[in-house]
Amino acid sequence: MGIRKFRPMTPGTRQRTTSDYAEITKSEPEKSLTKYHHRKQGRNNRGVVTSRFRGGGHKRLYRTIDFKRDKREMNAQVIAIEYDPNRNARIALVQYEDGEKRYILQPNGLTVGMTIQSGPTADIRLGNALPLENIPLGSEVHNVELVPGRGAQMARAAGTVVQLVAKDGDYAILKLPSGEVRKVRKECYATLGQVGNLDAKNISIGKAGRKRWLGRRPHNRGVVMNPIDHPHGGGEGKSPIGRSTPVSPTGVPALGYRTRKANKPSSRFIVTRRKPNK
Repeated sequence: MGIRKFRPMTPGTRQRTTSDYAEITKSEPEKSLTKYHHRKQGRNNRGVVTSRFRGGGHKRLYRTIDFKRDKREMNAQVIAIEYDPNRNARIALVQYEDGEKRYILQPNGLTVGMTIQSGPTADIRLGNALPLENIPLGSEVHNVELVPGRGAQMARAAGTVVQLVAKDGDYAILKLPSGEVRKVRKECYATLGQVGNLDAKNISIGKAGRKRWLGRRPHNRGVVMNPIDHPHGGGEGKSPIGRSTPVSPTGVPALGYRTRKANKPSSRFIVTRRKPNK
């Protein structure tokens, strides 16, 4: 796992970096675990653009990931580490004792030949999935459930890790990568270790075309638009935005304005709020 640089033969390769893919052991996905994934291109069910600057990009097959880890008390051997175009983490192909194959997120340090397990009695070892109540305090985990049995929803991106800091009654208290501290039911499953591909955050895209491969279209500034298209638009020549603070196309303040609902039911599980972005 490292970063590969390019010789500056063109302007697009001068700042461009990419992963060296050293950990990848298999180039073609497991056919039984792939499916067609319709890409919405930023449109809703009426064809109206609801997420701007999305569209295009390379075709992808979706790899079905086992976020539930619900095959309990059975050993599985890692038989391959693969690239997944749908996420920045790597995925591991594991085969259980009964012959079934599944994909899981690759924890940092998990290699081909290692054995993993899921269940309340699993060992405290990298890649094993256990209920939070059975994981020692101070442990680093990822792939954490929010609701028991629903499947992991937190800490799934490359390099992310959650720390189990306390247990209080029916809840485990977790410190998230954002700095937020929140309570989660102790029956929820989590996987030991940190998500792999730690260098994903250090990669430099290098050129606009590479963003297009990923399905991202050019991002236009509001100040260059007409008044009907954006609150920053209009004016003669190169003009300022004409407001005290920047806003979104719908008029929502862009810097430090909190948009979380005040009465959101899950707010009662948050012990300490995340640090606001500045």
